[in-house]
Amino acid sequence: MKPFKIDVPQEVLKDLSSRLGQTRWTDEPEGAGWNFGTNPDYLRELITYWQTQYDWRIHEAEINKYPQYKTEIDGIAIHFIYVKGKGENNLPLILSHGWPDSFYRFLKIIPTLTGPTESGASFDLIIPSIPGFGFSQQTAVNSDRTAEIFNKLMTETLGYSSYFAAGGDMGTLITKSMAVQFPQHVKAIHLTDVGYPNGSEDWSTMTPAEQQFGQEIQQWFFTEGAFNMVQSTKPQTLGYGLNDSPVGLASWIIEKFYAWSDNGGDLESCFSKDELITNIMIYWVSQSINSSIRTYAENARAAYMGGLKSSARVEAPTGVSLFPKEAQFPKEWADRMANISSFSKLGKGGHFAAMEVPDVYGGEIKDFFFSFQ
Repeated sequence: MKPFKIDVPQEVLKDLSSRLGQTRWTDEPEGAGWNFGTNPDYLRELITYWQTQYDWRIHEAEINKYPQYKTEIDGIAIHFIYVKGKGENNLPLILSHGWPDSFYRFLKIIPTLTGPTESGASFDLIIPSIPGFGFSQQTAVNSDRTAEIFNKLMTETLGYSSYFAAGGDMGTLITKSMAVQFPQHVKAIHLTDVGYPNGSEDWSTMTPAEQQFGQEIQQWFFTEGAFNMVQSTKPQTLGYGLNDSPVGLASWIIEKFYAWSDNGGDLESCFSKDELITNIMIYWVSQSINSSIRTYAENARAAYMGGLKSSARVEAPTGVSLFPKEAQFPKEWADRMANISSFSKLGKGGHFAAMEVPDVYGGEIKDFFFSFQ
């Protein structure tokens, strides 16, 4: 476990500026908006800002304010933020991000979760980069293997005999798998989704609300799920373009932030340009986009070869915070997937809730886990 600070070589930033300036723009349907994917007008605006106003060094320093480390677990280098709580009673909590975000998803809630409450409770906060993402090693593994690595991070590297875990998106798979594989260590988990139908279910046993949810998810995959199919089957083909073109990378990621956030048609009502670009930069400067999308293929192959442990029902107490721009699964589906002890439906927020509505998400985390003191 060695201290780590991000220090991107200046030549990487110079090369990026050159690539942005030499973008070969494609044709654009008239009045495209977001109807064909990324909005061409907004993308051009974002790229101009990236090239002329955005300053990576400011955000690099912002991230580096928090203690970061690297350690090797099972032959894979893992990057993580580790901030000890300021309370008298600190609960260890590991937060697992998803795609196409990064550990940066949770940066805004660090002060909230590590600061003490009136009762003196706080969290020791561990925020790792998934293998293949960001500043962890560019090795793609399935979510069960990541769960094993993260459990070793918590128990062997950091020395916690028990801990709490939370996540969303791919972080849901990892968090659920940790709870299933290591029930002796994982005391409770918190999720923003509980997993989705995969086609193996017997829908005749489902409630009407669950059947409707299944139909909605099927429709979602036809309209929004192309990225998942490509990344689960042919990630390498996609990876060359995304790793070579910063505009291509931005377009691939920004479309998801628009589609999955509660923005009412205005992406910057949820995220600033600086926040959006910083998340993209983490992929760009680490050249981790290819290994990150290959994780989808690793999960798909593991599921085909015998299933992922994250698909099993979680017996640990599970809290769910369902934000309105997530797929609106019924509580019956959540109960099928986990031992639900808390189920909240929120009025604002989306897939990247910790970035989008940090105060709300942080409050949900505290309310749930502090009940286990």
